[in-house]
Amino acid sequence: MINALAGRFGASAITVVLEEPESKSVFLKRRAKKLGWFAAGGQFATMAVSKFGKRFTRLRAAEILRDYGASDTENPDIAVIRVASINAPSSAERIRELAPNVVFLISCRMLSRATLSAMPCPVLNFHAGINPQYRGLMGGYWARATGDTANFGATVHLVDEGVDTGDVLYQSRMTPSKRDTLHTYPLLQTAASTDIAIKAIEDVFDSTIRPVPTSGPSRQWYHPPIWTWLWNGVARGIW
Repeated sequence: MINALAGRFGASAITVVLEEPESKSVFLKRRAKKLGWFAAGGQFATMAVSKFGKRFTRLRAAEILRDYGASDTENPDIAVIRVASINAPSSAERIRELAPNVVFLISCRMLSRATLSAMPCPVLNFHAGINPQYRGLMGGYWARATGDTANFGATVHLVDEGVDTGDVLYQSRMTPSKRDTLHTYPLLQTAASTDIAIKAIEDVFDSTIRPVPTSGPSRQWYHPPIWTWLWNGVARGIW
């Protein structure tokens, strides 16, 4: 996605603010507080076990990049600022110093109310799922697992204080291959959706954004627990 934006707007026009990864212990405790230790443990087990499956998806990942003319090679011409968390007060201050026209979020922590209010410009988010049906995590996986492949896709939306609840700017839908898995769904959704990200940012620059309030069934999803992931994989071929 970053390379696609750089290709459209120029590498010098982009600054990446990169967070440090959250520790697994902090993640697990937060998830357990929200869902209980049993559910959180099952989800964490899926994350741990499925990590080893990445080595078997390299060919499919390369195929996706080739099919969509995308690149995951780091561009040294794009400035990178490393921060502990986007929600640290110093991070918001550094962003304000950059004076951006738009902040575009990709796979970062949820912005706190204070951080969001401190942003000096519109804040957009790329979400690998169709909102509001598949808010949260693993939207592509759950669209397949629930038999709703017509809603396998991605959303670019305005950011508010909820979890992927902001007004929608654009959505894209694609058809996953039978060889796609939990590891390649996000890559497919991203590579196939760079055009809607570019269009949304162009709309901000042109002052032509037309947000559409979300409607229909709304649900926040998480990683599948290990028993659900294994059952869907073995019985239905949905990994």
